[in-house]
Amino acid sequence: MNGSRPWDIHVHDPRFFRRVLAGGSLAFGESYMDGWWDCGALDELVARLLAARLDRAIRTWRAALGVAAATVLNQQSRRRAFRIGEHHYDIGNDLYTAMLGRTMAYSCGYWSSGAATLDAAQEAKLDLICRKIGLQRGQRVLDIGCGWGGLVKFAAERYGASAVGITVSKEQAALARERCVGFPIEIRLQDYRELDERFDHVISIGMFEHVGCKNYRTFMDVVARCLKDDGLFLLHTIGGNQSVRRTDPWIGTYIFPNSMLPSIAQIGHAIEGRFVMEDWHNFSADYDRTLMAWHANFTAAWPQLRAKYGERFGRMWTFYLLACAGTFRARQNQLWQVVLSPRGVRGGYRSIR
Repeated sequence: MNGSRPWDIHVHDPRFFRRVLAGGSLAFGESYMDGWWDCGALDELVARLLAARLDRAIRTWRAALGVAAATVLNQQSRRRAFRIGEHHYDIGNDLYTAMLGRTMAYSCGYWSSGAATLDAAQEAKLDLICRKIGLQRGQRVLDIGCGWGGLVKFAAERYGASAVGITVSKEQAALARERCVGFPIEIRLQDYRELDERFDHVISIGMFEHVGCKNYRTFMDVVARCLKDDGLFLLHTIGGNQSVRRTDPWIGTYIFPNSMLPSIAQIGHAIEGRFVMEDWHNFSADYDRTLMAWHANFTAAWPQLRAKYGERFGRMWTFYLLACAGTFRARQNQLWQVVLSPRGVRGGYRSIR
């Protein structure tokens, strides 16, 4: 505390200690937003706290109440489907354009390909996905949770595919349509449960974290009815080492409401009887590097963004990006790409990296 190492906390308000002991991770993040403490390497601080398992030392009644509510209620119901779009993805395309880079991909880049820049890592990720599903010219792809249209645009431009992308964010849909003009791409503002048409392949990148465990089997049923018998489904998702029913209280309050990370067991249960698991690829260390690149872009753009978003938002966003980087560095969070087929690939699926 107040030491000289980059990851040491520097406390500006002595009420910090009592606040965090009473409020856990929610209070830890909120007190940072309020300027009660600072840290030169917040990402490394969080990685070290998680490696020491100090996150398990403080359990609050609010956290217990949240778990109970998530157990009883379907917090990702059809009625609530658009809340995440309004809360997170609609806050401003100027912010995301500055942070994400040329591809506008808001998910883990594939640095393992040897990429040297964020844009190169994201293009490598998009290409990896297209290669994993064996995308061919003239095929039709469904992207569930298409974001700003990065994957569907890449698939049309580089592979000659047509595509439908769905999102629950009005701002994403508007910009995605602009970016995809001239390509055989349809962008829809639509909940995944409304889908009922056939595609050669289905992909979902960074959207499954918003589905919720009560809806995993429903989600897989939707994919199954939309996927041709000889097609492939690629699921790209952050995952956790343990089965849970809700996310961290601070993340759930300020960043991704009603979100949660799936476990291997939960995904396995959801695909049982529906799909054959052809490939499971973990490259979670690449998300640490992606988040640090986003933070660098955000920091560089902040002087132009500050007047619109305000100082408290800036501290919130900094905490979000760096704390998440710490979770991947500590190997608490994972990044998975899972390739699934309806009936099994005849002769076997060849893993692609």
